[in-house]
Amino acid sequence: MPKIIKRIIGIFAAFLGLAIILSGTAVFLLMHFNSPPEFSYEKAELQEGVTVEKNEISGTVVHFEVKKDEIAQSVGQRLAGASLIRNEYFWLLLCRYSGEHIKAGRYRITLPATLIEIHSLLVSGRQALQRVSIPEGFTLKKTAKILEELDICPAEAFMAAAFDPEIVSRYRIPGLSMEGYLYPDTYLFQNNYPAEKVIEAMADNFFKNIENIDENLRKLNPDDLNNLVILASIIEREYMLPEEAPEMAGVFKNRLNIGMALQSCATVVYIITEILDRPHPEILSNRDIEIQNPYNTYIRTGLPPGPISSPGAVSLKAAYFPAANNYLYFRLVDPNSGKHYFSKNLDEHIKAGKLYVKGR
Repeated sequence: MPKIIKRIIGIFAAFLGLAIILSGTAVFLLMHFNSPPEFSYEKAELQEGVTVEKNEISGTVVHFEVKKDEIAQSVGQRLAGASLIRNEYFWLLLCRYSGEHIKAGRYRITLPATLIEIHSLLVSGRQALQRVSIPEGFTLKKTAKILEELDICPAEAFMAAAFDPEIVSRYRIPGLSMEGYLYPDTYLFQNNYPAEKVIEAMADNFFKNIENIDENLRKLNPDDLNNLVILASIIEREYMLPEEAPEMAGVFKNRLNIGMALQSCATVVYIITEILDRPHPEILSNRDIEIQNPYNTYIRTGLPPGPISSPGAVSLKAAYFPAANNYLYFRLVDPNSGKHYFSKNLDEHIKAGKLYVKGR
């Protein structure tokens, strides 16, 4: 065999051996730096934007926040500092190789997780969902505050969407806002979620739930449904014991039928807290119930101009199926138990005691 051929074979064998060694080294490094490091709770909790959740079922879960406009290098440093990845430089190499941009948001990382799995999650934009509980009887302002505190959407954006004429008309609401039509429930939202989407999710949930009460509710004309929601919103802010809600609805229906003012404490509280932006009163004074406002049902007959809260299933059902009674009055007689006294005439009503209002 000529020497030149032997030399070529030798060089080829050397390059092949070097390639095998380099490939093996690359595979080893890839497997090593991709594998999950030993997790340290102490290191993780010291990192900004990182919280750790210990779950007996799903194991250790880390909530990791990628800030707006944060670069890949900064994310890698924090991931390494939280002992979620082995090496920030290998992370940066992967980011540059993939060419995909990391998306801002709050992510839920279930451990153990490889570097590639974490990278795939952060470029996917599949953010962790935040649990948001909106209690019955909350107003738009109170709901907006909760959503802003949980970083779902700014309160100002939420209020703007709630008063957006296009959204209001889409749901055929004969009013200026979505007040009363955002169902109180527990929701799962992403952080920095569009306010319009939040409104739509809660409104869709409202119309789904009224069909659970009676399928004909959804078929009511907008004005009739609105009157029912207004009445339910008042009942929501008045009742404390579920079994008394239908009785209250019966009282209000009786008053409406004879043209008597509803005289609901809840409507006055709505004026004080939501319109005048004053603290919630413990007891209403004569001065309070004389406030000149269309929502004041002490000085104005009929229903107020719009709902005063987000009614839940109990109050909506009570408004739709009011108790058949001959009461014209009720008064809270035990703030601790929530028990009301129902009466047929004013003398009995006055003897019942102080004019308490439902708490905050």
